[in-house]
Amino acid sequence: MICVSVLCTVFGAGCGRAVGADVPVSQVTGAETSLKFEVTLPERTSDQKLQGRLLVVVSAAPSGEPRFQVNDGPRSAQVFGVDVKDWTPGSKHVVDGMVFGYPVPRLGGLPPGTYRVQALLNRYQTYTRADGHTVSLPPDMGEGQQWATKPGNLYSKPIESRVDPATADVIQLTLDQEIAPLDPPKDTPWVKHVRMKSALLSKFWGTDVYLGAHVLLPAGYAEHPEARYPLAVFHGHFTRDFDGWRSEPPDDEAPCVYNARYDVDCYNRVRQAAAYALYQDWTGPAFPRMLVVQIQHANPYYDSSYAVNSANVGPYGDAINHELIPYIEKQFRGIGQGWARFLYGGSTGGWEAMATQVFYPDEYNGAFVACPDPIDFRAYTVVNLYEDTNAYWVEGPFRRTPRAGTRDSRGHVNVTLEQINQLELALASRGRSGGQWDIWQAVYSPVGDDGYPRPIWDKRTGQIDRKVADYWKDNYDLSWILRRDWATLGPKLRGKLHIYVGDMDNYFLNNAVYLTEQFLKSTTTPPYDGVVDYGDRAEHCWNGDHERGIAYSQLRYVQMYMPQILERVEKSAPAGADLSWRY
Repeated sequence: MICVSVLCTVFGAGCGRAVGADVPVSQVTGAETSLKFEVTLPERTSDQKLQGRLLVVVSAAPSGEPRFQVNDGPRSAQVFGVDVKDWTPGSKHVVDGMVFGYPVPRLGGLPPGTYRVQALLNRYQTYTRADGHTVSLPPDMGEGQQWATKPGNLYSKPIESRVDPATADVIQLTLDQEIAPLDPPKDTPWVKHVRMKSALLSKFWGTDVYLGAHVLLPAGYAEHPEARYPLAVFHGHFTRDFDGWRSEPPDDEAPCVYNARYDVDCYNRVRQAAAYALYQDWTGPAFPRMLVVQIQHANPYYDSSYAVNSANVGPYGDAINHELIPYIEKQFRGIGQGWARFLYGGSTGGWEAMATQVFYPDEYNGAFVACPDPIDFRAYTVVNLYEDTNAYWVEGPFRRTPRAGTRDSRGHVNVTLEQINQLELALASRGRSGGQWDIWQAVYSPVGDDGYPRPIWDKRTGQIDRKVADYWKDNYDLSWILRRDWATLGPKLRGKLHIYVGDMDNYFLNNAVYLTEQFLKSTTTPPYDGVVDYGDRAEHCWNGDHERGIAYSQLRYVQMYMPQILERVEKSAPAGADLSWRY
């Protein structure tokens, strides 16, 4: 699910006008207009023709770059998007009134005014996959699949312009800027960085594919060369370096940055203090000595693969668990046995931790699952994929009610499900937006005839494809898989599942947990012997901490789960287990 740091951008009421659920986007014209944007691709040192998604962003904000102001919140900049192919340097491309946009679907419906305007080309690469399909997708360039900051993407300098659909004006933009490459993170005495070519993924994608990881070493690692360590895999979103770690005291002179979501001033200092507190705890005499790993597995569809094998994204589950994890354990003296491996994470990472434990039950000894993305597709946030016919609307005999996309802790709806999906549709066709709903579809869906993920629902209308839903159920509905396979999975998962969620989760993720809990707590053959716990009025991403608010508990994942992992080790380590790490 969307990472916690960007949740503040979606809180507020309203989010622009919506396309009618029964009207295809291609038939929605709004007011006709002769206004257009003309975007020039300058001559380049290379005459290579380019492909990708051309975006024109129109912002009402008085400052800042429009490319950084597109989101699913009420203050989002306007974005129009169109696919381009074989774009020759030195030529122009037009974005006119027929191009789909968000929040206003057509240029002709844009209110006249003076705006700040910017264009960007999200560049695509052609992949010839092992399944025989050839697809064009945006490669990750070390930034975590973020189109606004992706190295190599071209963009124009923002200009201020009068934009009036009643005119036949031509607004000129030139893609004369290029986002620079990123320097890789540097090793420190505590954090090491791993990059490994995956044979499995390289074969699938038809090109070299690498997995990465940030490895946090335990205190005493260098002083105890004979020691071997348990491994905790911290699943989640892409991070440039080990998230939440700081070996220097916080900078009390840093200018304060207010966090609107938590209503906390100087939250940047709070984060620094928490990161330094982790360093102090980690290096203290009583803290468990383990390896903690954050995996980098950004891919052409998202900043994370969801750590499972997928027909569209590739065999990331096997690549992570059979290639990367053994590679890390060999390099950093991991014990390398299932009883000494653990999983934890929140949101996307919560789903990944649970899915990995379920799909690789013998290879891990426990999953600590916080605020997981939907683990039961009867509650795919607010949609029942097996009974509902439309994702965007609750249908009645005389009216349709739009389904909520997100809410705040008081239950106020911030954006509809249709609006969120329209944003993704403006950013890309064929599920290539890099957004939340598109990555779920990419991971869970079968491959369509065109080589791209088969849609779970029509992005224009919300109509659900029941055949695709059935495929999702059999392969990725974790709650259903537990119910279907408990006779064989149950003995292997006993005591290993620990699930936590707030009962006011912003994405309604608690609903899927309720359904999963009904099965787990009713089964007795064998009992699951785990934990399902709820935070009262807690929103995304509650992790089981009943003492601290979300603003603070989300900064303490390592301290939250390491003691529980140690307790699990003490209860379940086999006779003669390697305990050399307990110095």
